Amino acid sequence: MTLDNSKRPDDLEAATRIVGAGRRPEWTGPVVNPPVWRASTHLYADTTALAQGPRTNEDGRFFYGRRGAPTQWALADALTALEPGAAGTMLYPSGVSAIAGVMLTLLRPGDVVLISDNAYDPTRSMGKGLLTDLGIEPRFFDPLDLDGYADAFCERTRAVLLEAPGSLSMEMCDLPALARIAREKGAVSVLDNTWASPLGFAALEHGIDITLMALTKHVGGHSDLMMGSASAGAALYEKLRARAQQLGNVVSPDDAALALRGLRTLHLRLAHETQSALAVAQWLAGRPEVAQVLCPMLPGAPGHDLWRRDFTGGCGLFSFVFRGGDAAARNRFIDALGLFGIGYSWGGFESLAIPIEPTAYRSRMAWPPAPADAADRHGVRLAIGLEASADLIADIEQALAAWRTP
Repeated sequence: MTLDNSKRPDDLEAATRIVGAGRRPEWTGPVVNPPVWRASTHLYADTTALAQGPRTNEDGRFFYGRRGAPTQWALADALTALEPGAAGTMLYPSGVSAIAGVMLTLLRPGDVVLISDNAYDPTRSMGKGLLTDLGIEPRFFDPLDLDGYADAFCERTRAVLLEAPGSLSMEMCDLPALARIAREKGAVSVLDNTWASPLGFAALEHGIDITLMALTKHVGGHSDLMMGSASAGAALYEKLRARAQQLGNVVSPDDAALALRGLRTLHLRLAHETQSALAVAQWLAGRPEVAQVLCPMLPGAPGHDLWRRDFTGGCGLFSFVFRGGDAAARNRFIDALGLFGIGYSWGGFESLAIPIEPTAYRSRMAWPPAPADAADRHGVRLAIGLEASADLIADIEQALAAWRTP
């Protein structure tokens, strides 16, 4: 008996949908996972079939390797199934490529794009670099100031790029309100939803028009692939697809298979990381060396009420700020950690730590965030992995001795 995993009622929980998503019988055959289809050339039965090929453009139709094959189609289909309201998902070679692909779909020379001031630094760099070079004007705004945000629109504003929580500084904004204002102003709202994923925040259901993820992070989950995605309703999805194909975007079938494998355990890993992150964050909040814990999942932390209202989950990524000290002390702390790697990215099985001082990446928002004292500015971003939280806390505790002792 063949199980048709593509026929799933909408009321199934996410954990159940993750198991079956993308496993269409025509793509998997008699096996559980879609095979890895490595192919640049797709062959046709005859010239009549060859002539028909360019007339159809949808996943499931063979044409040429640049449009993918069952491995990539299964991943896109699975991601769409996890995003309520999405008609389709485009895959990109990286998260930054996904952001660029969406911006190049929505914007033309002379347009204005509003970018959240606490966005991922490569997003800011894209606004100041690529988009500016193309004659598109980036305007950065404080996502916590709804009135100022509404005033930032003009007749040339075509898109708004949001991120929640904010990169490094972890501010939580009112996403439904920001999306509603964008729609009222005639602009498309785009959200980088890598932090929560659709399991923690159903972006389209909350009014967002296009939702992005760096699949490099949680979906991959094993620090061994680079990929991005963009999901949207029917009209915008068709535009994203057309532009992505014009740009020649395609992902490796091997990487798509790795992402599919990671996706199957996404809910389990996110639950563990979130529980561990909360344990670490709560412990840090009670330490005299720490001035502020920047984690919207933590009760009493900035943005917690908005997170609790709109989100159903989180992840292991948060930051904290030392009470006083200097950059050298902060760096001694990071260097003394034994269970945390020092490196960019997050969402893998391993814990990571990096120093943060976002001042250079802000033009509208202050660092350190209120109500911290100006002297309390030396921060650390922690990405909590799958290790036991008690071991991570013990490691942090021993590293604090290096912070206190020059």
